[in-house]
Amino acid sequence: MSTTPQSLRLRHTLQSTYPWTASPLIISAPMRVLTGPSLAHAVLLAGGLPFIGPGLTPSSTHTDLSAFAALLPTPPSPDALLPVGIAFQLWTSSLPDALSAITAHPPAAAWLFAPRNGQAEVDEWIVAVRATSPRTQIWLQIGTLTEAMDAVVGSSTPPDVVVVQGAEAGGHGRGKDGSGFITLLPEIADALAAAGRGDVPLVAAGGIVDGRGVVGALGVGAAGAAMGTRFLAAREARIARGYQDEVVRARDGGRNTVRTQLWNHLRGTFGWPEAWSPRGVINRSWVEQQEGVGFEELQKRHDEVMKKGDEAWGPEGRTATYAGAGVGLVKKVMGAGDIVEEVRSEAREIITALQGLVEAAPMRD
Repeated sequence: MSTTPQSLRLRHTLQSTYPWTASPLIISAPMRVLTGPSLAHAVLLAGGLPFIGPGLTPSSTHTDLSAFAALLPTPPSPDALLPVGIAFQLWTSSLPDALSAITAHPPAAAWLFAPRNGQAEVDEWIVAVRATSPRTQIWLQIGTLTEAMDAVVGSSTPPDVVVVQGAEAGGHGRGKDGSGFITLLPEIADALAAAGRGDVPLVAAGGIVDGRGVVGALGVGAAGAAMGTRFLAAREARIARGYQDEVVRARDGGRNTVRTQLWNHLRGTFGWPEAWSPRGVINRSWVEQQEGVGFEELQKRHDEVMKKGDEAWGPEGRTATYAGAGVGLVKKVMGAGDIVEEVRSEAREIITALQGLVEAAPMRD
């Protein structure tokens, strides 16, 4: 799939849609609050495709887009799209607020995920966003083949891009029914092609931390690779020092991260759609829950340590360190632009080496 003319065309389609980007396409995934205007601007300057995550309140989107626009060397013209994407967590987002922000600062892309009412809610958002800003590309994050087929084949208003999030992803993703993008993405690509909709670019997400992951994504047919956890260790991330230190410290992500709603509930967040659950680094809260400590006591201990600042994170900490299973590959804090350039360079080196391997014919007697 990755070397077919169609997959190559889809990669070219994405990069021509976002002409400031370089190849291979590196995307900074939207993480709630953590990925703001400064990080997005740094990714933009490095030739990546940046997304700003949902903010603390629905009105935060307007504020963040305004701040991003102010970072550009020249003010965007009234009819120009901002070279950035914005994300909406549908079950908590306000559609009127979202449309107001998009009207004031039309972004190049809008990333939708986590609807409470399934495809019907997604369709409502897509229709409204397109009516408000027709040139804004709609990206939809999914985690199963069924979601992808419902969105692209079963809907009268399909997205422009489908983000295939693998189960390795940090933060909120599919829980019990998710799988890695290595198998999920090509299955979706084949199913869409068979249904006559192989023209929709697929972006891989979940567990991609370096150039090796990007090459893996390209190898199964992705048009680009989105990274979230890696940008938790960006200097521009809006993140507590204790949280960032724990991301850099953590190792063996398959063993030391877990999906659970516990940290959401300790932080006072309830109501996530049932199919979505967050992955985070194991800490005392989770360990003690497994040992039988009741929620009320866990809440008390959590709230006490939250008063101590950065001590709230770490193996002995108690609050959420949302991160993906690839967290063990994150080894240092860097500028967001440096991350993009390093990952792209590593991916290019691997691709060149593999090309040489293919072109080197075996010696025969």
